Amino acid sequence: MLTSLLITTALVLQPSPAEHPFEIETIADLEHPWAMQLLPDGRMLVTEKAGQLLVVNAEGETEMEISGVPEAEFGGQGGLGDIMLSPDFENDGMVYISYAEPGRRNRQGAAVGRGVLNLETGALEDYEVIWQQTPKVTGQGHYGHRLAFTPDGEYLFISSGERQKFNPAQNMKMNLGKIIRIRPDGTVPDDNPFADEGGVAKQFWTVGMRNPLGIAFDGDGQLWEVEMGPKGGDEFQKIERGENYGYPTVSNGDHYSGREIPDHSEGDGFRAPDEWWTPVISPSSLVIYQGDAFSDWTGSALIGGLSSKALIRVTMECELDGRDICEAERFDMNTRIRGVVEGPEGEVYLIEDGGDRGEGRIMKLTPKG
Repeated sequence: MLTSLLITTALVLQPSPAEHPFEIETIADLEHPWAMQLLPDGRMLVTEKAGQLLVVNAEGETEMEISGVPEAEFGGQGGLGDIMLSPDFENDGMVYISYAEPGRRNRQGAAVGRGVLNLETGALEDYEVIWQQTPKVTGQGHYGHRLAFTPDGEYLFISSGERQKFNPAQNMKMNLGKIIRIRPDGTVPDDNPFADEGGVAKQFWTVGMRNPLGIAFDGDGQLWEVEMGPKGGDEFQKIERGENYGYPTVSNGDHYSGREIPDHSEGDGFRAPDEWWTPVISPSSLVIYQGDAFSDWTGSALIGGLSSKALIRVTMECELDGRDICEAERFDMNTRIRGVVEGPEGEVYLIEDGGDRGEGRIMKLTPKG
């Protein structure tokens, strides 16, 4: 285990809940909202976990439910998931979605597909699947399935959870527990770091992930990730080509059964997290804030917290104990936060996780004054 000094650091140096520097406006009330993207005309494209893809206007009214969306396996952590607009959306009208895809014998896995959004007919047209978790397994947890395009739009990154099966994260014949890099059409680049191993390993950018529920690029084109640890050890980290992040061989948390997992340590051959949490924050989503409406946040990571019921800000300019990266502020939201989205004017949208009751809001944060 880590030394008591490091454990004390993780437990004690978490900032107290900060005073809100923002006004909170409820934009919409929905059922099981999971992700959203703003359309060029200002309307919102929202996924609901039970399988609905909605167009919601600025007044919070659902204008239409989009047809042609694939069937999603709804239950547990599964359902309709992330959504991204094509980097060339204004020309090609294409959207990308992730979801828990049903299979035979009660097995399922995350999948990613794309189709053309026709807002006149309210349909997703010419839909095709471009990526699937392999193999499909039983259970309804740890899909991951967050999406992020590189700033130049050339590549699509996908976070793939290990489906609560532990060892697939280190298995090079399974694409579970990995960060995936493909082209927007689903083809695999020849220069991926594990391309020489063949099979699904050709897709991998990194390995050794548990439940990566947030990936985002910063202004310099660097990819970052946030993931749920086991019992302790939630992680925030820079994603670097070809690295192994250690799970389940090492982790700053332990198994829920009580069985210990060796902590990250210098020289263990694994990439350690840049920031981690025990007690956990249960991270659900990630944005690297690029706006200037909240000037103190520019360049920081904004993380949605589920069990922590908070918006957490991590700074890349930490002045604490010589560290470069650390939690800077934690804003108590008094509800589980499923998603964080940055708007075109630097405003921030939060998606409330409805949990078992299903009801969840989209909230808009704007600076006080």
